Amino acid sequence: MMMKGKGGAVDRRSSARWRMLLLCAFCFGLGMLFTDRFWTAPDTSNHIMSQRRRQDRELQLISEDCNTKRKHGEDKDIMGEVTKTHEAIQLLDKSISTLQMELAAKRSTLELLRAGGSPVTSETSQPRKKAFVVIGVNTAFSSRKRRDSVRETWMPQGAKLQQLEDQKGIVIRFTIGHSAASNSILDKAIDSEDAQHRDFLRLDHVEGYHELSAKTKIFFSTAVGIWDADFYVKVDDDVHVNLGMLATTLARHKSKPRTYIGCMKSGPVLADKNVKYHEPEYWKFGEEGNKYFRHATGQIYAISKDLATYISINQPILHKFANEDVSLGSWFIGLEVNHIDERNMCCGTPPDCEWKGQAGNVCVASFDWSCSGICKSVERIKEVHARCGEGDSAVWSALI
Repeated sequence: MMMKGKGGAVDRRSSARWRMLLLCAFCFGLGMLFTDRFWTAPDTSNHIMSQRRRQDRELQLISEDCNTKRKHGEDKDIMGEVTKTHEAIQLLDKSISTLQMELAAKRSTLELLRAGGSPVTSETSQPRKKAFVVIGVNTAFSSRKRRDSVRETWMPQGAKLQQLEDQKGIVIRFTIGHSAASNSILDKAIDSEDAQHRDFLRLDHVEGYHELSAKTKIFFSTAVGIWDADFYVKVDDDVHVNLGMLATTLARHKSKPRTYIGCMKSGPVLADKNVKYHEPEYWKFGEEGNKYFRHATGQIYAISKDLATYISINQPILHKFANEDVSLGSWFIGLEVNHIDERNMCCGTPPDCEWKGQAGNVCVASFDWSCSGICKSVERIKEVHARCGEGDSAVWSALI
């Protein structure tokens, strides 16, 4: 009986132990199950939140990019409007300036007629011819060979000269006055040459090297009386010109009022009487060794209609200095003038102008500084034209 009781107690303890082991195993499994559930859920939620945040950032970037592009577009539109407004103001300023000058010119002519005088040209009773540019080629009685060399290179002749005037508004004339002796052999020679070529503009002026300032005033006054042009150009007869490039260059400044275009310089005022460009009135420029004010070099320059009209109106009271280019510059001091430094109007002869042309920068004009024109131009201008010329068709395709 005692043995049987002991065996039963052992069985009960063994059964309880197994139940404990099974309960522990069940609890461990249950704990693992709940642990997996509670840890995996936050990971999934964080992943979703991360995706949403990334999408929000992308949408924000896209929105900012659109706003930036829209702002840039608006800025571009505003700058375009500002540019158009500025151009319109310039055009209006030029129109007002031109009207003021023309009104002053009419008043000046009427006052002159009432005083018993006569206008500068006999053509003032005729309606002025419309043109884009009038080019006056300064020449002298002794320069027949130079004129012929110009005609054979950059200046059209005969019907083509008239065609250029009619179709492109480009007028070209050799400008010359008369001799001191009335109806001299020199004057008759020019009359004969003009009858042959029809390319002269005769000025009411006595020819002479030291009278170039007076000749310049009379050229502009005469040209303004005959042609209503946007620009007036003076060029020497020993300078090579590319007409197409000249027209294109001037067209860029067409909307600007009171325009003075050329190679601007400011050389020393020469007080020494023994030098070529001696300035007798050097004392007017201050202390010895001072420089001139900015002005265009005399080989070639252009002025707009309002400035040419100003010269025509005020011709009698405009002071003449010894050098013609200095005189022109002095007439514009005190005026609201646009000085445009155009370096393509003073290229050197080959190889300088040739290299520039090959680089795509075709020159407006070419000459030698050492000679104030092309050295030995009669012999060399054909070579300059061959190596630096723009081609005969360029002027006809120029946008004006």
